[in-house]
Amino acid sequence: MAFFSLNKNKDDASGLHAMTDDQLIVRYKATSDSRCIEVLFDRYIHLVFGVSMKYLENEEESKDAVMDIFEDLFDLLLEHNITNFKSWLHTVTRNFCLMKLRSPRKREVHDDKVLINTLQNNMENGDSDHHIEQEKNIGKLNESIGKLCEEQRKCIELMYLNDKSYKEIVNITGYSLKNVKSYIQNGKRNLKILMMKGG
Repeated sequence: MAFFSLNKNKDDASGLHAMTDDQLIVRYKATSDSRCIEVLFDRYIHLVFGVSMKYLENEEESKDAVMDIFEDLFDLLLEHNITNFKSWLHTVTRNFCLMKLRSPRKREVHDDKVLINTLQNNMENGDSDHHIEQEKNIGKLNESIGKLCEEQRKCIELMYLNDKSYKEIVNITGYSLKNVKSYIQNGKRNLKILMMKGG
């Protein structure tokens, strides 16, 4: 993933590029020279993007997170005593993403994906032969989905197996948005029950 450089004056900041993370932080706290943060963030922009993708699972949202975190650094570096910038930035990024995931809509989408991934990959507590257990769980999931009513099954498959949005499901099925949401909510609940019963 190629990002533009945040440091627009590389010639002017050539001396800063030779500094360690700690030296840049000390200089920024003493002078408020924004180029120090630009150099730091250029070093770790791919780390921030990678962590954001891990949690947000969306490229555009992750790019936005990169820029938001960059802007936050101007204040955060003044407020904290940092001994390991890379580790600290990783924690800041993770916490930022977790806060975004706590928003009602994002949490619903994320939790639902976790639910389906869990059902597909490792529903029950593990056993010594993980591969066999995983295949059993996938088979159990497919069997359980097949037992849902047609409307619930169709909406569940479109959203979680085909990664369709609510709007796309409405267009594909002709169901109202209200009904699509109802079918998915009820379908998830029934799916959990069926999985617990073993299909």
